[in-house]
Amino acid sequence: MSTTFLQTPTSRQPLNRLIGRLQKSAAHAVEAAGTYAIRYGLVLVLLWIGGMKFTAYEAEGISGFVTHSPLMSWAYSVFSVRGFAAMLGVTEIAVALLIGARPISARASLVGSGLAVGMFLTTLSFLLTTPGVWEASAGGFPALSVVPGQFLLKDFALFGASLRLFAVDWRAIAAK
Repeated sequence: MSTTFLQTPTSRQPLNRLIGRLQKSAAHAVEAAGTYAIRYGLVLVLLWIGGMKFTAYEAEGISGFVTHSPLMSWAYSVFSVRGFAAMLGVTEIAVALLIGARPISARASLVGSGLAVGMFLTTLSFLLTTPGVWEASAGGFPALSVVPGQFLLKDFALFGASLRLFAVDWRAIAAK
């Protein structure tokens, strides 16, 4: 008896289709878990950092960024250092809550992720305006200082996470 029947391409097709469906299903599950981790990881970061804005430590810590920013330096002529930091804290917490509201409202989450995109673009602008970002002892650009350079660099990932969530939420709204 010949075993060639078991080795024909057509006899493997159902198994290959099953394996392909399992792989797609597993990839979809991993993507969904990744999106969930991005969403609620971003919510956690924004809540934590927003809460810290109510401390003197954080208010003073961001003052150098704000002072040197053409986009934000006006704020200290209107608010105190602590007052402006508290306003940013309220904003960051509100953005976090909007992003986290996704199970209730894709629209609210879309607004939150859109605001986060703008917020992280603003923060990334500090790479261009804050003194000491480029490490002079290592030759300057592209060598980043630990603080503030590397501290600000993480915002590229936070910007990307916000942009991804904005697209996910937009797609959910458009599909309705």
